[in-house]
Amino acid sequence: MTIPSNPTSAAFSKALEIKKSLLQGFNSFKHLKHVHARLLRLGLDQDYYLVNMFLRQGLHFGDTHYSRLVFKQAREPNIFLWNTMIRGLVSNECFYDATEYYCLMRREGFSPNCFTFPFVLKACARLLDFQLGLKIHSLVVKEGFDDNVYVKTSLLCLYASCGSLGHARKVFEDIPEKNVVTWTAIISGYIGVGRYREAIDMFRILPEMGLRPDSFTIVKVLSACTQLGDLRSGEWIDGYMAKIGMERNVFVATSLVDMYAKCGNMEKARSVFNGMVEKDIVTWSTMIQNYALNGLPREALDLFFKMQRENLEPDRYAMVGVLSACGRLGALKLGDWASQMMDRNEFLVNAVLGTALIDMYAKCGSMVQGWEVFKGMKEKDRVVWNAIISGLAMNGHVKAAFGLFGQIEKIGIQPDGNTFIGLLCGCTHAGLVDDGRRYFNSMNRVFSLTPTIEHYGCMVDLLGRAGLLDEAHQLIKGMPMEANAIVWGALLNGCRLHRNTVLAEHVLKKLIELEPWNSGNYVLLSNIYSASHRWDEAAKLRSSMNDNGIQKIPGCSWIEVDGVVHEFLVGDKSHPLSEKIYAKLEELAMELKAAGYIPSTDFVLFDIEEEEKEHFLGCHSEKLAIAFGLISTSPKDVIRVVKNLRVCASHRWDEAAKLRSSMNDNGIQKIPGCSWIEVDGVVHEFLVGDKSHPLSEKIYAKLEELAMELKAAGYIPSTDFVLFDIEEEEKEHFLGCHSEKLAIAFGLISTSPKDVIRVVKNLRVCGDCHEAIKLISKFTGREIIVRDNNRFHSFIDGSCSCRDYW
Repeated sequence: MTIPSNPTSAAFSKALEIKKSLLQGFNSFKHLKHVHARLLRLGLDQDYYLVNMFLRQGLHFGDTHYSRLVFKQAREPNIFLWNTMIRGLVSNECFYDATEYYCLMRREGFSPNCFTFPFVLKACARLLDFQLGLKIHSLVVKEGFDDNVYVKTSLLCLYASCGSLGHARKVFEDIPEKNVVTWTAIISGYIGVGRYREAIDMFRILPEMGLRPDSFTIVKVLSACTQLGDLRSGEWIDGYMAKIGMERNVFVATSLVDMYAKCGNMEKARSVFNGMVEKDIVTWSTMIQNYALNGLPREALDLFFKMQRENLEPDRYAMVGVLSACGRLGALKLGDWASQMMDRNEFLVNAVLGTALIDMYAKCGSMVQGWEVFKGMKEKDRVVWNAIISGLAMNGHVKAAFGLFGQIEKIGIQPDGNTFIGLLCGCTHAGLVDDGRRYFNSMNRVFSLTPTIEHYGCMVDLLGRAGLLDEAHQLIKGMPMEANAIVWGALLNGCRLHRNTVLAEHVLKKLIELEPWNSGNYVLLSNIYSASHRWDEAAKLRSSMNDNGIQKIPGCSWIEVDGVVHEFLVGDKSHPLSEKIYAKLEELAMELKAAGYIPSTDFVLFDIEEEEKEHFLGCHSEKLAIAFGLISTSPKDVIRVVKNLRVCASHRWDEAAKLRSSMNDNGIQKIPGCSWIEVDGVVHEFLVGDKSHPLSEKIYAKLEELAMELKAAGYIPSTDFVLFDIEEEEKEHFLGCHSEKLAIAFGLISTSPKDVIRVVKNLRVCGDCHEAIKLISKFTGREIIVRDNNRFHSFIDGSCSCRDYW
C-alpha cells in the first residue's frame, strides 16, 4: 500500500484508516463505495493491492458494472487483476463477458496462467462454446499447463458439458491421479448425453478406487437412477451412503426423495422426507410434485396445506404440483384458489406455470378460464400452444383446436409430436376419421415428424371407435415398431363397442402376454362375453383373474363442493350425507322413469335379474357424485364430476362368467369404479354403492328421488350395462349405485341450485349413467360436468357435449 511521505500529515492518518477498513471488510456495497471515494481523493486509486480489493469486493456484492469501472481505471492491470475480473464475472454467471475479457487480455499481450485457465474454461463449459474451448486447450499445451490437475479437470468438465465424450475420456485417462472431482466430472458428462447406465457403472468403481464420493457426486448419480427408473441402483446408493456413514444433507435427501418417487416407491420417498431434519422449499415442492405425478392428488394437496401451516412460502414448482392435483381431481374451486394465491404472491406466469394453469382448467372442464390464461400470457412457446390445443380437443372444441393449429403454422412455431397427440385425440372423441387420417399422414409428409407408438395408438382408437376394426388391425400389423398394450387395448375397446368377440379374443391373448397383471384387459373381454350372454366364459375369466391375484379397479368418482373434494365408490354409503344422497338418487330415479328413462341393464354384465341390474346402474359412482352435487350446490352451479374409468355405455353370459372366473383364478382384480366431486374446496370420493360418506343417507335419498323423477320422465334403466347374468331388477339396483350417481346426488344436496356440479370418475362412464345424467341435467336445471378416464361430458338441459359418441 502506498503511504504518504509525510507521516504527520492528515493523509497518512486517513490512509491508515482505509487500510483498517479493508482488513475489517465491508458490511454493504454503499460502505464499499464510500471508502473507495475517500481512496480516490487521497490519490491511492492506482495501488494494485487496493484496486484488486475494490474489484473483488464489487464482484462479491454482484455489481459487475462498478467492477468494470474500477478495472477500466487501472492504468496498467497485471495478470492478477485480469484473473480477478474473469473469476468474478464467472461467479456472477456473466460467462460471455468472462470470455470477452479473456480475449481482450490476450490481445493486450498477457499470457494466462494456471489460475486463468480454470475460470475461462468454466465459462466456455457453461456457454457450451466448444470451439473456444479447443483453442484454449491448445494454448494450455503450448504454455505447459497440461499436467496441472486443476486445468485438466476444467478441460474435462468443458468437454463433458459440450457432450464431447471422446475428448473428455481422453483427458480423463491422461490424469495420473484422479480425485473425486475428476470422477464426478466424467460421470456428469455421461449423464449430460443421456448415457445414464454407464454413469452408474462408473460410480460403482469409486469404492474400488478407495475414493469417497461427495454430496455433489451422489446427487448426480441419483439423477441417473431417476432418469432410468432404476430403483435397484438407487437403493444400492442409499445403502452405500449408510454403510460409509455419509450424512444426508438437504440436497442429497431431496435427490433421494425424487429418485424413490420417480421410480414409483412413494412410500419410501415419504419415509425419507419424514426423516429429514432440515427441509427447504425444494424438498417440499419435490414431494408435492411427485405425489401429483404418481396419481396421488389428495396426498399432494394435503402436503401442500401442511407446508402452509408451517409458514413456508411455496415456489412455482410447488404450485405446478398443486395445479396438477386440482386438475386430476377436477377441483375447480381449489384450482381457482391456487391461481389467486399465485396472484397474491406475485408469481410471474411463465410458460411452465401458464401451461399448468391451462391444463388444470382444461381437466376441470372450464376452458373459458383456460382460454383467458392463454390470452393473457405474453410469451407462448410450443408447450403452451400444445396445452391449449389439447385442452380444447379434450373438452369437445375440436374445430377450435384445428383453428389454433392453423395459427401456429402461420406464426412459425413448428408443431411436435405432442401437438398431433392433441389433434388426434380430438378427432377420436368427435369421430372425425377423415380429419384424423389427414393429420396423421401430414406428420411425415408435411412436417417431417416420424409418428411414435402414441400416434399409432390414437389412430387405432379412432378407427376402432368408428367400427373400422379391420383397418385398425391392419394398421397395427404395418407399424414400424412392436405394438404395446396401449395400442392393443385401443383395438380391444373397439371390439367391445362393436361386439366383435372373435377379434377381441385374439387381441386379449396379445394383451395378456404384454400385461398379465392388468385387470382392465380381462374386464373388457369378460364384458364382451357377458354382453353376448356367454356367462361360463365370463365366469372362467374372472376366476382366472382371482387365481392370478389381479383385482379390478373399482369405479370411483370425485366431486368438489366448497373447496372440498368428495370421493364416491360404486354403491358407496360411507359419506356423512349418504342417506340424503341415496334419497336424492331415489328421487332422481323416479323423475327419470317419469320422463321415460329405462335403465340400460346391458351395462350390468352379470347373470342376474334385470331389476338388480337397475340397482347396480343406479349406484354407479358418477351418479352418486352427481346426486351429492345436486344436494350440495346452488341450482345455477355447474356440477363437475371426475371419474377414474370410462362412463359405462351388450349377452354371452357363459363366456363372460368363464372369463371373470379366469381373472379370479389368476388373482386379477377389476379396478372399482370411483368418482370424485369437489364441494366448498373439499374433494369427496364415492365408490359403487358406497355408503361410507357422512351424508350417505341423504345421498341415497336424493338418488331415490332422482330415480322417481327419471322414471316419471320416461327413463328406463339400461340394464344391458349390468354385465352379469342376474335379474333385471337387481341390474337396476347396480346401475343406481354407480359412483358417479352417488357423487351427483351429493352435489345436488350440498351445493346451491345455481352451482355447476363437477364430477371426476376413474373409469369410463357407463351408457346408462350417461343417459340418466342427461335427464338429471334437464329436470334439475343444473349443468353437470363429468370427466371420466376417457373424455369430458358436459350435460346441459338434457344434452351432452359428446353427442353420445364416446
